[in-house]
Amino acid sequence: MREQPGFDRKIQVSRAFYPSVFSSIDMCLRNRLLQMVVALGTVFIAGCSPNSSNEFQGYLEGEYVYAASPLGGTLQTLAVARGDGVKTGQWLFTLERRSEADAARQASNNLAQAKASLALSEAQYARREQLRNDQGVISAEELDQARAQRDANQAQVEARTAALAKADWSFEQKEQFAPTNAFVQDTLYRVGEWVAAGSPVVELLPPANLKVRFFVPEAALPKIQPGQTVNVTFDGVKRVYSATVNYISTQAEFTPPVIYSQENRAKLVYMIEAKFSPSDAADLRPGQPVDVRMNP
Repeated sequence: MREQPGFDRKIQVSRAFYPSVFSSIDMCLRNRLLQMVVALGTVFIAGCSPNSSNEFQGYLEGEYVYAASPLGGTLQTLAVARGDGVKTGQWLFTLERRSEADAARQASNNLAQAKASLALSEAQYARREQLRNDQGVISAEELDQARAQRDANQAQVEARTAALAKADWSFEQKEQFAPTNAFVQDTLYRVGEWVAAGSPVVELLPPANLKVRFFVPEAALPKIQPGQTVNVTFDGVKRVYSATVNYISTQAEFTPPVIYSQENRAKLVYMIEAKFSPSDAADLRPGQPVDVRMNP
């Protein structure tokens, strides 16, 4: 058998000894790489293929919202699945929180005891103050001691109240809800897995965060203004979607910082972003290549 070139041979050896490395690539990373390839290809086509003065090429892009808990724990319940639609306030997931529940109960008991001590010290101080003012039976020192005890108990109640608030917050943070209406792009953990503090569990795409990015040559840039409406179409769908321009790049894409000749300047493209209405965005997905036509 003829020996393979060195590079191919290294690939085969690597696959033989490290199969898990080549088989465990994260699906989210694949999706992101695919979107980047689509975007780069779109830019290349936009800069090299002839378009009409009002028609340009682009792709759909999403700004994702990641639902995470600031505390770590085992994922106990996952209430949504990839592809679901969720409403504002809808339950997403819960991490194991037995220790937080125990801490909250203990803090509540401590606060109840501190309040009882405060009530007793307030009553004792009131009686001593009356005895001091009406009959002069007790000394000023005894009255000061009763006042100091009352103040100390008051401070204890405030400290125990803060401790309870912190314990309740920790308990509540183990359960997360949708911050807005959104599409569940992906779930990143399975039930039973350990989730580190701050690690996203659910990846959301709110309709308002979906936008189209398209690229126009330098000569067409003066024709486009923020707030302008564009028509967006893509293969396989006859419907025309409307989007509103909200961002115009001030820099050309993929060009070196040199003085351009007239020929090179004609190939420069600028990125434009436009957002859809929430109802239209619900039908669209990031990564789709699209055609954009400027309205007169």
